[in-house]
Amino acid sequence: MRHRRDPERTDSWTAAALSSVPAQRRRFRTLVGVTAVVIESTVIAATPRGGSYCAPLGGPDDAARALAGRRLLALTGAGLSTDSGIPDYRGPGSPPRAPMTYDDFVSGPRAQQRYWARSHLGWQRIGLARPNAGHRALAALQRSGVVTELITQNVDGLHRQAGSQPVIDLHGRIAEVICLDCGRITDRSRLHERLSELNPTFGRSPAMSTGGRSPAMSTGGRSPVVATAPDGDADLEDTEGFQLAGCEGCGGRLKPHVVLFGENVPRERVQRCYRAVDDAEALLVAGSSLTVMSGLRFVRHAARRTIPVVIVNRGVTRGDPLAAVHVDAGCTEVLTRLADRLS
Repeated sequence: MRHRRDPERTDSWTAAALSSVPAQRRRFRTLVGVTAVVIESTVIAATPRGGSYCAPLGGPDDAARALAGRRLLALTGAGLSTDSGIPDYRGPGSPPRAPMTYDDFVSGPRAQQRYWARSHLGWQRIGLARPNAGHRALAALQRSGVVTELITQNVDGLHRQAGSQPVIDLHGRIAEVICLDCGRITDRSRLHERLSELNPTFGRSPAMSTGGRSPAMSTGGRSPVVATAPDGDADLEDTEGFQLAGCEGCGGRLKPHVVLFGENVPRERVQRCYRAVDDAEALLVAGSSLTVMSGLRFVRHAARRTIPVVIVNRGVTRGDPLAAVHVDAGCTEVLTRLADRLS
């Protein structure tokens, strides 16, 4: 149901964002019991979903004012790792991607051959990635006690490399491998060595390229230049002849220790994330379009509890109607500013 409200009676956590928005451009909608501010006539670039409302647009200083003096929970997505050379899924200019689903992966050896051949190439990019200034800024905010918990939708492990702790790896870690038959968890680098031994001509002669693309690889005389996804999946069609490695314990099927599309996040991990929202005084979202419910549910939970939400992301996100401020800019520059202001 739609209705207007007096700006003086707006929820306190939106007041800071309203201060920079002309009165004639403000209007309000009640969504799941939370008043969301919408800036009228603001032009937003096309995004994966249409007809969405935007949050009040602001800069790093607006975000800092909305977050100051609060105990923060950070929720990060692929947009945070783009400055580390890892492409994202849904950022402006990102190509369409169709990741392998869990059902596809467990359908048989052919699908697993396709996954591991492509991932074997992609790992050479993910494995070399290093934290950027945005990761380090969040780690600094954790050390200072401003950010008390961090949830990441990324599987690249860069938050831990930057020194962040604790970290809830919502979708797992690409640096680990799990056996679907015995449950044994092993290190990805060990599997990479074994796959290299089994496929000695696959993945040779790297020549680094730019623009979110991985090295040019030689595969039995073929040398395609392949693009990679945030989970390390390389865009390579010809995977015929790639030899799989089984579990060193039981010989069973190996799977990356990540949540594939169509697979459920473990319930205890989800509950830990909800508890982190409950314990926070504000939620900072960085580098996520919140297109899938996996991360959006925590923004909705924060909104139901009237916990202010600040989003830093290039382009509209699905969580905008529930946000106090949306900073439409790169994560590295904004998080670095926030670390200076809030630490």
